[in-house]
Amino acid sequence: MRILLVCHSFNSLSQRLHVDLCQAGHEVSVELDIHDDLTREAVRLFVPDLIIAPFLKRALPEDVWRKTLCLIVHPGIRGDRGPSALDRAILRGEPEWGVTLIEAREEMDAGPVWAWRTFAMRPARKSSLYRHEVTEAAVACVMEAIARLAGGDTQPLMPANWGKGREWPILSAAERPIDPAQLTAEQALTIIRASDGDPGAEMMIAGMPYKVFDAELAPGLQGPPGELLGRSRQSVAIACREGALWIGHLREKGPRTLKLPALHLFGAAAKDLPLLRRPDPYRYHEDGGVGFLEFEFYNGAMSTEDCEAMRTAVQAAKAARCPVLVLQSGADCWSNGIHLGLIETADSPADESWRNINAMNDLVREIITCDDRIVIAGVLGNAGAGGVFLSLAADEVWMRDGVILNPHYKDMGNLYGSEYWTYLLPARLGEARARRVTQARLPMGVTEAMELGLANRVLANDADAARAELRSAALALAAGPDIGKRIARKRMRRQRDEAQKPLDRYREEELQRMRRNFYGFDPSYHVARYNFIRKVPKSRTPMTLAIHRASGWPDQQTGGARS
Repeated sequence: MRILLVCHSFNSLSQRLHVDLCQAGHEVSVELDIHDDLTREAVRLFVPDLIIAPFLKRALPEDVWRKTLCLIVHPGIRGDRGPSALDRAILRGEPEWGVTLIEAREEMDAGPVWAWRTFAMRPARKSSLYRHEVTEAAVACVMEAIARLAGGDTQPLMPANWGKGREWPILSAAERPIDPAQLTAEQALTIIRASDGDPGAEMMIAGMPYKVFDAELAPGLQGPPGELLGRSRQSVAIACREGALWIGHLREKGPRTLKLPALHLFGAAAKDLPLLRRPDPYRYHEDGGVGFLEFEFYNGAMSTEDCEAMRTAVQAAKAARCPVLVLQSGADCWSNGIHLGLIETADSPADESWRNINAMNDLVREIITCDDRIVIAGVLGNAGAGGVFLSLAADEVWMRDGVILNPHYKDMGNLYGSEYWTYLLPARLGEARARRVTQARLPMGVTEAMELGLANRVLANDADAARAELRSAALALAAGPDIGKRIARKRMRRQRDEAQKPLDRYREEELQRMRRNFYGFDPSYHVARYNFIRKVPKSRTPMTLAIHRASGWPDQQTGGARS
């Protein structure tokens, strides 16, 4: 089936659908919802059998959905209508929520229903619920509808979007304020979770208005409501009417301001705050001969300080004598590489880029040279750019089913990349497949990662089940009779590779190219980073996504042959 994805941006759900639909054998193209005329042109060029809209912020043109079946993914239960469905469900404390696949009509979210799924709600950020429960439900709905269409069933399940849900207007900023004097920490946390990702919850902190993100309860802390109680790493603690919150990220109010670590935004003033104890983001424990180092980076971004801290955590883990070390990420993100937000706001973005990539390289080298045990990368969340190559520093990559990879740098202004990828990638995949990975600009699923050699084992889709499977498999590996031989073979291979070409030379060659990206006459990296991090709207859909606009694609109305 020829399927056109129309979306406001190529977000995580859109990428997952693209991967799964292509894997199922469908011909898939993408058109970003930039202008109605461009959408019409995409339909004329691609002549799709079906249009799917996984993520829209406005209605599709009427002449498009009247001509071609258009199915809209709505993150709400049947009967729910409106643009803030998941936000309101979190605020209301709904125990169950869902996804409804709705045919486009004049009235938004009111058309015939083609499929629906429900799921239990977790106490989690909106972005986490979206990446997991909403995404899995949406994929199931889309696949169900496509299967029925392929079987000749062209009728929806319901003539209109009816159910126990109701129509809601957009959730305004006035409905998201946090007044620490009026709210308990738990009440404030609910608002922040419902506003996570976008648009953030509003709060006055130290007399300044901010958008607040990345919060969690601060047990045992209390003080005058609204007072900053202390700091830990890049977070600050703030008192509420009852209890307190750790705030990890903030954004100043205003157009195209950036979401940044809280302590970074406060600057020198925050340095006077008392240093408080908070659970370490790098949590190490041992179980049955296996060392587990768990970590999580907000949205997968790793600052210079993050890389240095994780390297220290890896060094500490290496001091233990466990034959297996598991590097286990959170379920939302493994890593997306260097921290573009902090780079963008640095006095010299080029200098901070250089610091960040060198700190990342130091971390990767620390893992590569761990030759006295087997290292497993437990990739439980999505990964992109340098984060993918960070995982390859381990001996094996065990990946949760449903994870999406973007193992390329090119969309960031043809950034060359480092993280010893010129050593790690060809050694694992071979030269031909390595070129395929680095030249591609499309998301990749676990099946393709396994076929290419980027992953060695597929874990369960459910995050809890994946963690349990990761643990049991690692324990079995450590207890296996050949673990000593495996470690010996690994040590010999590393010695042989070092003799053939030292790691320092790979790093030097990669950084030579990166220096040109950061400091050279071509500003492409800096322009691409600015546009990406400040969410500058795209003026066109990249042809890597919009295959209907690629050279050689025929104008179907002229009957041209596909090249």
